[in-house]
Amino acid sequence: MSAEAPARTLPSPLVWFRRIATAEAITWALLLAGMVLKYSGVTELGVRVFGLVHGVVFIGFCLTVLLVAVDQRWPAGRVLLGLASSIPPFATIWFDRRAERLGHLAGAWRLLGEPASRSARPAERLAGWLLRHPGRGVAVGVAAVAVLTVVALVVGPPFQK
Repeated sequence: MSAEAPARTLPSPLVWFRRIATAEAITWALLLAGMVLKYSGVTELGVRVFGLVHGVVFIGFCLTVLLVAVDQRWPAGRVLLGLASSIPPFATIWFDRRAERLGHLAGAWRLLGEPASRSARPAERLAGWLLRHPGRGVAVGVAAVAVLTVVALVVGPPFQK
């Protein structure tokens, strides 16, 4: 497979980031709606279902921040701000728009066309491999989200009653 083939099928960093940031905001809205239903005495089902969905998308967003950060060579402060934007409701939309406005999501995937080099950091070699092999990259991403979701379910909620 040539380096050009994935470039045609892989969304740009901006498009990919926008999709996952929007999904994270939508699942926040669903979780908040579930909380309204729970605390108004209607049902707890909304929190259970939408909480799990939001948790999965939250993990996916955080992994996306890390992938884009490695590819676009974001400084640590921007990475931390991106990760922190997943915590308040709808802040991922703000971060996405801000990153676009400042040119932090501009252009194509940097590591897609670059061959793996021994001088590249391990994170860059991994990100480049994931981008050059989109099918395998998606499979690795789904597996990472699944494993992290199971870990989160085993550990439990951050605040216990």
